[in-house]
Amino acid sequence: MSITLDNIKLSHGAFNLTANLKIESAKKIAIIGPSGGGKSTLLSTISGFKSPDQGKVFINGNDVTLTSPSERPVALLFQDHNLFPHLSVKKNVSLGINTSLNLTETELDIVNKALSRVGLKNYDNKMPFELSGGEQQRVALARCLLRKKPVLCLDEPFAALGPAMKKEMLSLVKEIVESTNATLLMVTHQPEDALHISDETILVSGGIANIPENTSELFSDPPPELIKYLGA
Repeated sequence: MSITLDNIKLSHGAFNLTANLKIESAKKIAIIGPSGGGKSTLLSTISGFKSPDQGKVFINGNDVTLTSPSERPVALLFQDHNLFPHLSVKKNVSLGINTSLNLTETELDIVNKALSRVGLKNYDNKMPFELSGGEQQRVALARCLLRKKPVLCLDEPFAALGPAMKKEMLSLVKEIVESTNATLLMVTHQPEDALHISDETILVSGGIANIPENTSELFSDPPPELIKYLGA
């Protein structure tokens, strides 16, 4: 699904962000830039958790500016995982299919396969407090993927993972979004993550979410604001 941010303006105290851009359907987009610049705010605006002070949000040509998060075709994975502490790993993931947790045998099999895909095959009955930060994030990713929304927003999803597991999870997300023709937006601070997974990258800097640019071209010939951010 395509996403259009039409003359969006967001502000809060000294914070200001503008965005006037379009993301084509089924593209894999990285979002990069300095901390506090508005990367997470951009995802929250697309997913409906923040409302713009000005402008409109369109998804597949439909105006969703006033549409609640639950009614948007968007799945958002927050930085802080948002697992339910009183539910087991399996039940947390099951929420991605059915919030009542009354799953059929077929649905339970889907949950088990999702846990296997993120490397947590035997973690069914563990509780969130028993998991490391990286394991919690993989549980949240499995739940997010099971929602099967055509737009997937990931906010620094693999910051707590080691290099090998991060690469494996990036490859898994890439495989899933390509097989389902989903549109992916992923916030990251790491250029190598953007280069590994994304077609295009949005640079958020100086209060502006810039239009998406080809990722490899952007990093091979970075503008001054990206050079400043990368320290190169």
